[in-house]
Amino acid sequence: MKQKSRKSLQKRFKLSAKGKLIRRHQLGAGHLKRKKSKGALNRQKKTTTVFITEAKKLKRLISI
Repeated sequence: MKQKSRKSLQKRFKLSAKGKLIRRHQLGAGHLKRKKSKGALNRQKKTTTVFITEAKKLKRLISI
């Protein structure tokens, strides 16, 4: 039987034109904002690519 894709992960990650996984924003950016500097908060808003080792596991779950 075919494995179902994880819909929650499909909404959080996008596939780039070169096949890399792109994350919308960095993890852990939603809490403990008072301690972080303005620069750190701005960096967490940017989109980033996922590391290759993590991307292999995530692609299997998203079934790309």
